[in-house]
Amino acid sequence: MVMYEELIYQIALTLVPNIGSVQARILLEHFECAGDIFKASIKKLETIEGIGHIRAKSITSFNGFARAEQEVSFIQKHQIQPLFFKNDNYPQRLKHCYDAPPLLFYKGNTLLNDARIISIVGTRSPTSYGEWATQNIITQLAPHNVMIISGLAYGIDALAHKTALQQGLSTIGVLAHGLDRIYPTQHKSLAKDMLQQGGLLTDFMSGTQPDKQNFPKRNRIVAGLCDAVIVIETAAKGGSIITADLAFQYNRDVWAVPGRMNDVKSAGCLQLLKNQKAMPFISVDDMVVEMGWNTSGKIKKQAMQCSLFTDASPEEQNIFTLLQEKASTHVDELFLRSGLSNSSIAATLLQLEFKGVIESLPGKRYKIML
Repeated sequence: MVMYEELIYQIALTLVPNIGSVQARILLEHFECAGDIFKASIKKLETIEGIGHIRAKSITSFNGFARAEQEVSFIQKHQIQPLFFKNDNYPQRLKHCYDAPPLLFYKGNTLLNDARIISIVGTRSPTSYGEWATQNIITQLAPHNVMIISGLAYGIDALAHKTALQQGLSTIGVLAHGLDRIYPTQHKSLAKDMLQQGGLLTDFMSGTQPDKQNFPKRNRIVAGLCDAVIVIETAAKGGSIITADLAFQYNRDVWAVPGRMNDVKSAGCLQLLKNQKAMPFISVDDMVVEMGWNTSGKIKKQAMQCSLFTDASPEEQNIFTLLQEKASTHVDELFLRSGLSNSSIAATLLQLEFKGVIESLPGKRYKIML
């Protein structure tokens, strides 16, 4: 009974006017569970920074619990798994995104915290080159047991899911609507297959239509759920560019498949490369090394680290260890995760550059030179 009531409160939190993902996260930092938020006084709520009187009043005057109860019935009937922000089953990568949705709805047979997760996005009308690249990349990723994320749309998305299934890889489709429908309807059979070898994920309740404004929200999950995003083909504007930009903001690795200069379908990829928001995708082998999935390469790096850092300061060791995790890391992430002050980080990065251990990149990003 307690779990049932708490789930109603969790769903209700997503329905409160003026409370978005960021405000929900602020509230959950102050309260043990969603139920406590609705039981708090307006005086207590309005003193929380980022909430204030208007949002506090929206919470205390909320009267939409009947809709939340209706959604609980739908969840139970269709064996859908709710993933709440404070629970262990919530995707850990997504949890590190500042605007992560407080509640997700998931139907599938695999966990969302696999060791290696890649999102693949692209145009809805790919060229033969784009189709070849999608199939080739996923086929070569298969030995590395990678989970493939995409948006179940026409074109690159659907082909990525199909190829992942063919290669025996788990694949997750992130939806811009509720789990009571599949859009486009032509992908119902594909979605059914994915439930047996992956699953479907959304932060939209049942009854939600695949309206245009929902797709950018969907894209933030595609970007935040993974270790890296690969953009196959895309125009200069569109959903794939939005996903790549979000991934860049989330400090995910972004890769773009280069294409011909006069090909509209490659304009977006070339733009990402020009703006230094993506690395050129040349081969899976390059990506495996950059992502640290090459075991022998990691051993070699560790050996070189030991020889270089016999006289390293604790601050240098701290920063170096964090930089080892990704191909490149933004200085803001180093500040958040290192526990060092801004001035200490700046001085440490400078010393590591002088030693030839790291290299500074555009956009306040750094990478190891080994």
